[in-house]
Amino acid sequence: MSVTAQKVKCVVWDLDNTLWQGVLVESSSPMEPRAGVVEAIKELDRRGILQSVASKNDFEPAIRELHRLELAQYFLYPQIDWSSKSGAIKMIADQLNIGMDTFAFIDDQPFERDEVSAVHPNVRCYPETFVEMMLAEESFMPLFVTEESARRREMYQQDGARHIAREAFEGPEEAFLRGLDLVLTIKTAGEEDLMRAEELTMRTNQLNTTGVTYSADDLRDLVTSPHHQVVVAELSDSYGSYGVIGLILLSTADNDWCIDLFLMSCRVMSRGVGGVLLTLIRQAAGRKGVKLKAQFRHTDRNRIMFITYRFAGFSESEEEGKLINDLSDIAPLPDYIQILGAENVGWSEHV
Repeated sequence: MSVTAQKVKCVVWDLDNTLWQGVLVESSSPMEPRAGVVEAIKELDRRGILQSVASKNDFEPAIRELHRLELAQYFLYPQIDWSSKSGAIKMIADQLNIGMDTFAFIDDQPFERDEVSAVHPNVRCYPETFVEMMLAEESFMPLFVTEESARRREMYQQDGARHIAREAFEGPEEAFLRGLDLVLTIKTAGEEDLMRAEELTMRTNQLNTTGVTYSADDLRDLVTSPHHQVVVAELSDSYGSYGVIGLILLSTADNDWCIDLFLMSCRVMSRGVGGVLLTLIRQAAGRKGVKLKAQFRHTDRNRIMFITYRFAGFSESEEEGKLINDLSDIAPLPDYIQILGAENVGWSEHV
């Protein structure tokens, strides 16, 4: 297990003389993609790397060209207007809810790259010629390309539809969630889950309680240990599947349980899933009469996970790097989410 450098999670493309040849507002002819761009866009998508656009253009003609080239569907939250590129990238990052240090920006203009670098020094900026070598760069190569990786854009597009529905919904958050028909499925990680679980530890930083990563081999050893549990959580609703969105590593030796790692995908931050999982664990620990602790290492990005633990009744303990839960005042599970599989991991009163 280790702490690793960030992989690129999102590539933001300029359009004029970057994605396509020429300048749209100066041309009377259809735009043509630059050599290698279409292949790069499709391969990045297959790898599960998200993509967007930051272009100084009028929106309608630019998006029309992207549709004509059959490329528009690859770009999430495209920012096509006459504002700054740094502002556009900030808008995209806010919509995707991923860290700025996981972005790469491609633009043929040195001024635009310098402007972005000045405002967002963690964004990796490249000229248009970088396309020729981009796919071979290590930071653009995920450790694994899973079935879920290839569906990542689709899942974010579903999130966009959910967001639109929430904006139009007049009523409290719980009523909206109840209408989503949420189903949370938890299970012991199988061999088919280990690569996705490793990917989660590598990709998830804001919602990772320790910042520690685990390889598939590390996780496989824990799965076979009689004193550990490796549990993955999947979520679905009426819009489709979110895929595997959570991972919990639980030590269960003797009379002490310890959550060694708890992480969630940022895409389900507003669904209350973290609190549900912690409630299930607290209830199970209470029934078994064991102590419950959790490892926690503060980073510059995971404060929300500390707050999640605090809301679930965890407090600082005398042991450095560990929180403790007195298992009192355990809130009931919410009625807006159906839970499947708790009995299979020993977190149900019916086991």
